[in-house]
Amino acid sequence: MISKRRIFMKGGLAASAIGVAVGAGLLSPRRVLAKWPSGSFEAESVDAAMKASLGGDQAADSSDVTVKAPDIAENGAVVPVTVSSTLTGVTTIALLVEKNARPLTASYDLAEGTEAYVSNRIKMGKTSDVVAVVKAGGKLYQAKKSVKVTIGGCGG
Repeated sequence: MISKRRIFMKGGLAASAIGVAVGAGLLSPRRVLAKWPSGSFEAESVDAAMKASLGGDQAADSSDVTVKAPDIAENGAVVPVTVSSTLTGVTTIALLVEKNARPLTASYDLAEGTEAYVSNRIKMGKTSDVVAVVKAGGKLYQAKKSVKVTIGGCGG
């Protein structure tokens, strides 16, 4: 039977080795973390967020883009949203909430051949349209879904 002391000593040795590697600069979080697109997520309007994250602010309405979200969200802190598209060559899917202080809630870059489907839980400050923008073939397509956010689940 392995003693608790032996497990503690192995854990301490492993933690020490990692600490030495971080201290020596061999493990640097800056090297493994992706660059944060601050301009996209700090934009204060839908058009500015689209321009910063997708390269344009004009998207055509499309029946090939589907947004699934509840009609009424009892808790605006966790609103489930699913976006899918039947367009070919989709490279990016972005979720925006028109009346949020920072409209861009999520942006996904998809690899070639990936199914155009994402699901997320977003935060909504108040009743608003959820806009899904899909970039395919260098063009932007969108679909909207109105979501009513209730206060405390009371329907207010």
